[in-house]
Amino acid sequence: MRIGELSRRSGVPVPTIKFYVREGLLPPGELTSPNQARYGDGHERRLRLIRALMDVGGLSLSAIAEVLTTIDDPGQPVHEVLGVAANRITSTESVESGEAEPGSAEAREEVAALLARRGWRVSEDNPAARSLVGVLAALHRAGHGGFAELLDVYADAAEPVAHADLDYVRRRVAREDLVESVVVGTVLGEAMFGALRRLAHVEASARAYGETDGAEGAGRP
Repeated sequence: MRIGELSRRSGVPVPTIKFYVREGLLPPGELTSPNQARYGDGHERRLRLIRALMDVGGLSLSAIAEVLTTIDDPGQPVHEVLGVAANRITSTESVESGEAEPGSAEAREEVAALLARRGWRVSEDNPAARSLVGVLAALHRAGHGGFAELLDVYADAAEPVAHADLDYVRRRVAREDLVESVVVGTVLGEAMFGALRRLAHVEASARAYGETDGAEGAGRP
C-alpha cells in the first residue's frame, strides 16, 4: 500500500508517519521508485502500537523507542519484552515515596514482606512495587497505616485478574500485539478494575447499612 492508504487505515497523518520513519520508530517502506514506497500490514501494526504506547500508555518518544528496540531484539524473551513495556507505562509510577519521607521505611518493609509472603518473583525496585510503597507511605502519613492489613485481601483479588489479563495477552501472536495488549490492558484494565471496585462498594454499603434499592445508592461513594 502507498503511504496515503497507510495513513487512512491507521488514522495517522502522513507527516507523522514520515516523522516516525525519520526517528527510527517505523521501518521505511520498500522503495518502488525514487519518490514512492510500498508499506505492508507490519507497518500498520507498528503504527497502532506506537499510538497505543503514546495515547494510552502516556509514553514519551524516547520511552517508545526503548520499548520498540526491545521488541525488535529476537534474543529478548517475551517476559522481558512485556516487562519493559509495563515498566515504562507512566501510570504505574504515578505515586512514589521519597527515601526520607515519613512512613517510607515502614512501607518498604511492608511491601518486601508482602512479596516474600506471596512468593511473587518481583524485585522490590520494580516500578509497581515502588508505587505501592508510595501509596502505603501516604496512608501512614494520613494516619491510616492500618490499611496495610488489607494488602493480602487486595493481592488475593489482583492475582486472578492478572492471570486473566495474561490469558488475553496469550491469544496474541505477534510480539507487537502482545505489547499493545499489555499497554491497553494495564492502563484501561486498571480503570475498569477501579470502577468495578467502586460499584462493589455501593453494593457492600447497601448491604451493611440497610440500603435495599440499588438505584437510591447509585450516586454514593
